[in-house]
Amino acid sequence: MTGLFWAAVRFQAQSLRRSPEYLMSLVTIPALTIAFLAIVRNSGRDDLVPYAVLGAALMTVWATALYVCGELIESERYGGTLEGLLAAPAPFSVLIIARISLVTVVSFLGLAESGLIAWLLFGVTIPVPHPGLLLLTLLCTAFAMVGTSSIMSALFVLARSARIFQNSLSYPFYLLGGLVVPVALLPGWLQPVSRVIFLSWTADLLRDCLRVESPADAVPRLAVIVGLGVLAFAAGLTMSRAILRRIRQNGSVGYA
Repeated sequence: MTGLFWAAVRFQAQSLRRSPEYLMSLVTIPALTIAFLAIVRNSGRDDLVPYAVLGAALMTVWATALYVCGELIESERYGGTLEGLLAAPAPFSVLIIARISLVTVVSFLGLAESGLIAWLLFGVTIPVPHPGLLLLTLLCTAFAMVGTSSIMSALFVLARSARIFQNSLSYPFYLLGGLVVPVALLPGWLQPVSRVIFLSWTADLLRDCLRVESPADAVPRLAVIVGLGVLAFAAGLTMSRAILRRIRQNGSVGYA
């Protein structure tokens, strides 16, 4: 199983060279960063500059995960190879998760890219008082992101068009995940919903990593991110098995 995972990772790495559109979000992140920084700087809130940089980067990671989940399924279906993947003895979920994992990890370069744009165009450097915790948070976030992607990829196999879901799942999660504004500023009735989304824990903890004060309850918050990722993986694998069994029985792989 491990060999299969790394083989799929290598295949996706080769695909990135031929199809760089998987990382299109890294091309659009400068515009997103500039827009956020312009808003906070013109509002006289220089204290929010690190959060603007961080928000743009996390939005890029989520947008990349959404795009990859849908595009992998759409490209295989359009090319007529989805049926072959499902008929192969290799577990379909492992192949998809491995390919998503590589692109997700690469998309975290958006954090460095966003910080670079802030320095080059606005002369702002983002201090990181807690680099170790920040790196650990990013690793846990990548795990949870791939787990959540496994759910979306299973649903996209069932859908006739993944792009409808790609377009509809971006901005709601930007808000519910606290990427645009902290969860504490959302309406009270909406905050419990946000806490079920791992992005809200990630965003809050990463913001705390940029403060001088030591983040409170860092370990339990990391555990929540990992726990939500584990639940997402379990749900994704369960849904994948059920959905694949259904479409195989119905003979509707090509059109869900």
